[in-house]
Amino acid sequence: MKIAKNTVVSVNYKLSDAQNNLIEDGAQPMVYLHGGYENTLPKIEEELDGKDVGYTSTIQIEPDDAFGDYDPNLVKVEDRKRLPEPIEVGMQFEGVAEGGDDEPVIFTVTDVADDKVVLDGNHPLAGMALRFELSVIDVREATAEEVAHGHVHGAHGHHGHAHDEIEDSEPGDHFRSQPLQ
Repeated sequence: MKIAKNTVVSVNYKLSDAQNNLIEDGAQPMVYLHGGYENTLPKIEEELDGKDVGYTSTIQIEPDDAFGDYDPNLVKVEDRKRLPEPIEVGMQFEGVAEGGDDEPVIFTVTDVADDKVVLDGNHPLAGMALRFELSVIDVREATAEEVAHGHVHGAHGHHGHAHDEIEDSEPGDHFRSQPLQ
């Protein structure tokens, strides 16, 4: 079966930066609903469209087509007392960027000092050209429920509804089951 709109695609992948430094080894396949549902990067869908099981490719995706350029305006320093304790590097909070359009942004704690905390609203891969090694391992028709919900259900997909929280996520889940912007 060829990859087309409303097919569920399973892909083994490795993600590296443009200098071939490994970012993620894709220990589990990326499984996504093909056809513009924002379950993976559009350039990956474009590369795999019309392909079949066994297809392999390495593609490089520039920041504009991945997670955008790094925006220094999305970095802010907050008083530590404004955030819950204990606070650690890597914790994430939802907020609104100053001067933004009131769209929620996920801020990651990147530094903690005695009385200040640095929060970064950029995606961790913002500003990076990304290299994906892709190998298609399975293609199947999506169920009517998967198409209606706009995402894959079952192994490596998302159970429930698109707006449910994903708990106990593993590294790389953001490539499988959450919209990428």
